[in-house]
Amino acid sequence: MDIIFILKAIIIAIVEGLTEFIPVSSTGHMILVGWAIGFHGEFAKMFEVVIQLGAIMAVVVLYWKKIWESIVEFFSFIFTRGKKGETGFRFGINVIVASIPMGVVGLLFYDKIKSKFIPEAVIVGFIVGGVLLIILEKIYRNKTRKVEDIDNMTPGQAIKVGLLQLLALWPGMSRSASTIMGGWIAGLSTPIAAEFSFFIAIPAMIGSSGKDLFEFDYSIMTPTLWFALILGFIVAFLVALIVMKKFVDFLKKKPLKGFALYRIAVGSLLGILVLTKVITLT
Repeated sequence: MDIIFILKAIIIAIVEGLTEFIPVSSTGHMILVGWAIGFHGEFAKMFEVVIQLGAIMAVVVLYWKKIWESIVEFFSFIFTRGKKGETGFRFGINVIVASIPMGVVGLLFYDKIKSKFIPEAVIVGFIVGGVLLIILEKIYRNKTRKVEDIDNMTPGQAIKVGLLQLLALWPGMSRSASTIMGGWIAGLSTPIAAEFSFFIAIPAMIGSSGKDLFEFDYSIMTPTLWFALILGFIVAFLVALIVMKKFVDFLKKKPLKGFALYRIAVGSLLGILVLTKVITLT
């Protein structure tokens, strides 16, 4: 068992759990940390997909009551022809509507988008995403008449969030940041925008991760790699579980400007290091 390799896997899993649901781009951070500790290659790509699923499981566990009740009410509304379960049905429709843009674009262009991935895009995504967060938060955060209950959302608001989620296809932009910005534009409060981003992450990430896992070459796997994969899944799940709860509590009191400035600073630093050839992100 390669202990150093296992430790590197744990570090990447911690990074994923810390960054998946906050607006700083988990992909960008995994690339940066992976470069710093020498964790890359075919297995690293598979590992990143698996630990993202671990992070998504944190959403399912933390919001299990809401998810299960909504599923029950969704089908109850259908089978009773609208007599029961209106709240869960409306929530389910909002999640479905918000997921349509990413689903359609993913099915049609996912492979092309992945083939165009370059590290420079991550750097630009860091900076542009940070600037957009600052601008949109200033415009929308303090507006009155915001939706403060996720069950009061409308399909029209959901589609706006879904359309902004497409920005997450730009590496380094951050799915969390994109959907929160979409929530602001749609008229949601920041905590509700963040929580809705958690829910629509489930179909988006399961869909993309499932496709990737189906295409990986599993002949490379060894007992050490399997152990790292399982451990990474667990670590990412546990860290994400903690971070999600803390993040929503944070948003009830504080703005996202700090995250935006962090993104701009990291993106700028990375840009300088790449341009001066101090590092090569491959």
